[in-house]
Amino acid sequence: MSPLHATPPRIGFVSLGCPKATVDAEHILTRLASEGYEISGACDDADLVIVNTCGFIDAAIEESLDAIGEALSENDKVIVTGCLGARAGFVREAYPQVLAVTGPHADGEVMTAVHRYLPRPHDPFVDLAPPQGVRLTPNHYAYLKISEGCNHDCTFCIIPSLRGALASRPIHEVMREAETLVEAGVREILVVSQDTSAYGLDIGYRTGFWGGRPLKTRLLELARALGELGVWIRLHYLYPYPSVDSIVELMAEGRILPYLDAPFQHASPRILQAMRRPANTENALERIRRWRAICPGITIRSTFITGFPGETEKDFEQLTRFLEEARLDRVGVFAYSPVDGAPANALPDAVPDTLREERRDRLLALQEDISTQCLEARIGSQMTVLVDEVDEEEGALARSPGDAPEIDGLVIVPDGEGLRPGDFAQVRITDCDVHDLYAERIAD
Repeated sequence: MSPLHATPPRIGFVSLGCPKATVDAEHILTRLASEGYEISGACDDADLVIVNTCGFIDAAIEESLDAIGEALSENDKVIVTGCLGARAGFVREAYPQVLAVTGPHADGEVMTAVHRYLPRPHDPFVDLAPPQGVRLTPNHYAYLKISEGCNHDCTFCIIPSLRGALASRPIHEVMREAETLVEAGVREILVVSQDTSAYGLDIGYRTGFWGGRPLKTRLLELARALGELGVWIRLHYLYPYPSVDSIVELMAEGRILPYLDAPFQHASPRILQAMRRPANTENALERIRRWRAICPGITIRSTFITGFPGETEKDFEQLTRFLEEARLDRVGVFAYSPVDGAPANALPDAVPDTLREERRDRLLALQEDISTQCLEARIGSQMTVLVDEVDEEEGALARSPGDAPEIDGLVIVPDGEGLRPGDFAQVRITDCDVHDLYAERIAD
């Protein structure tokens, strides 16, 4: 360590946003750790602060601006990165005193700024970070980002302008990172990207090599290879292409978790067309039926937007009928938010804020009944769960194959004495409430 830094320089780190932003944060933290910087969750006692922002919807922008302002109130050296950082002029107009502003997946630019204002204390060629890098998740699960950006032009979204066009990571690089995570004790890998189904499309599904064998850079081959690692593999954000059927077949074979996260966004063909999304609701319902025929135990999750510009009561009724027929296990609903720069802002017939929210509440109430019935159907079944936490009062807080962390429900095991985070346990479902399952342990 340099004599200038007998005590390691300390960097405060604040991270907001989605799992993809979490992965960006982990890359930055890993590089900081490898150079000997000390990381802190506090701003007031740090030599410099990095704020990793989100900039997708108005609420996220407001949260990011508040986080920057709070950091500046406690520290006069602040670097801003992440999705909101892609709008550097907007950030600097709000806070001209920030030291530097970078966009998402820009760890190199962040490190350059850090070196400018807080020189590195350690030779980066001597490894101080663990092989799996620094992670923000618990030790037993981790996010694995397989691509950046997106090639779709959905009118409500500005992700392509923030994160660029689809850019898939080489498959050997993805597999090596996955192996390193498993070697470090990770029991569940959550695959994320903006459009997971499109993995490899931008590079013509180029053939790579892993373990001495050729492997196409395509989701099917990647999922099959990840399924050989002996841990839970969960896929997020699968655009519902016909090719997803082959992924569901892997789920039926037990190679990856029977969990499908497919954002349908709406069910009215007219609104879907305005969103620039696939506009055939009957095809979506048929696809859902086909997925369940291939893998009867599959959990299907989706997200929907209420109050999109031009949405009439008839359009909304089509959405409610879709949910009644599709009977999805898990659903997220968002009232439309006019994101600065999104083409949808120019569409006519904006829906009033109160009506957007009212329709959101109505859709959630409908789905609450459906989700509860789906959970009730599991009572009496046996399953393997992964323990996230052990609470003295509640017992073991675990998740089933159908529950993603921080998104879906829990499996609460009151007699979970002796279990630890990261343990797999065999349980029998005994009860449920609106969101969670309750279970008792059975012999492994």
